[in-house]
Amino acid sequence: MPRPFLHQIPSWIAAAFLLTSASACAVDITGATDAAPSDYRLKLAEYQKIHGAYARQAEAYWHSVADKRRLRNAKRRAQRPIALTDYVLSQPPVYSGPPKPIDPNAPPPVPSEKPAVPVVADFLNNAAEQWGFVPDQPASEADFMRAYARAAAGAGLTRAQVVGVYAFETGGNGTYDTQAGVTPTRPTAISPALGYNQLLSTNTLSLLAERGGRIVAALRAKARALTGAARRTMQRKSEALARMVSFARSIPHRWSDYDRIAKHTPQGLGIHAVLLDVDIGPLLQVQKLADSVRFARAKGYAEKLSAAELELMNLTGDGNGIDMVMMPEALREQVPTANFFQPNGYARNPVARRTRVVAGLIAEIQHQIDRAAQSQGAREMAAAF
Repeated sequence: MPRPFLHQIPSWIAAAFLLTSASACAVDITGATDAAPSDYRLKLAEYQKIHGAYARQAEAYWHSVADKRRLRNAKRRAQRPIALTDYVLSQPPVYSGPPKPIDPNAPPPVPSEKPAVPVVADFLNNAAEQWGFVPDQPASEADFMRAYARAAAGAGLTRAQVVGVYAFETGGNGTYDTQAGVTPTRPTAISPALGYNQLLSTNTLSLLAERGGRIVAALRAKARALTGAARRTMQRKSEALARMVSFARSIPHRWSDYDRIAKHTPQGLGIHAVLLDVDIGPLLQVQKLADSVRFARAKGYAEKLSAAELELMNLTGDGNGIDMVMMPEALREQVPTANFFQPNGYARNPVARRTRVVAGLIAEIQHQIDRAAQSQGAREMAAAF
């Protein structure tokens, strides 16, 4: 017999049917709501148990990395040989458990208010406001490349080294004002890194504190060779740079202090604009690479650094870089790249994670250099020497 439609049922029966159905639905819904917090607590407990075990393992791993690094530094100071056992030979632990569950009763997340990374316009505005400095930007890219090549040759760097670092850091087509992450269609920067070898604003400030006097002296010497308006312009530039150097030297000689001031104060942001000046920028960027070469020599590495080795030092810092450069080939195949990073830095570096060991990292850097060196910008940089 066909089931009657609701409108064919007497009204009192229909009303009772609807009331009963609504009550049943209410019971089901209430039951589901009551179960949700319980289900969340179970999932949270499971997550905390699994992730807690992972966190303890990861903390022990990175403590071991730091301990081994201190041991190697002490052995080098004592001129004792470094052995395979002086490195952590296992890979960092990777979390593979469940994700942290979402609390159903938690308030909606507050949108992040993380400040945007400053861009070239910010550096220029702060340079003018804080230091009365407007960089003398080149009439053409070729002008800056020639100035960069002259500075590099004067510092004893080779064409292969300079072109290789340029190719790796900019992809082979970078301009003198290239900033990390910024493209013609994407104005958002991922870092204040700027120029042909992508110098960080923290590097700019620390280099001025350590080596700025030499660059001021070079500008003053150049001013003496000029006459008229050109001489006065160069003198004003050298005076502005001297004020920046004095400011940089007033900061405690700690990376954390340089980093805070370079990234979060108007004075620090303005100082980074010197990299855009055709007279200062090449000297300062080349100084960073020349310091790495001198550091390697001071550590007893007498051979000429290849472009990949110099970039390795530029990428990971001189101390970590020379550790890998001086490592015998047999060890490079066995030592994980994690030995040369802090935990957060390693997490942000997909190349270090993917290549896993030192030999793989060096090979990947060389591969990227070889590929990018065929680009038009890299060929023009080579021709500038």
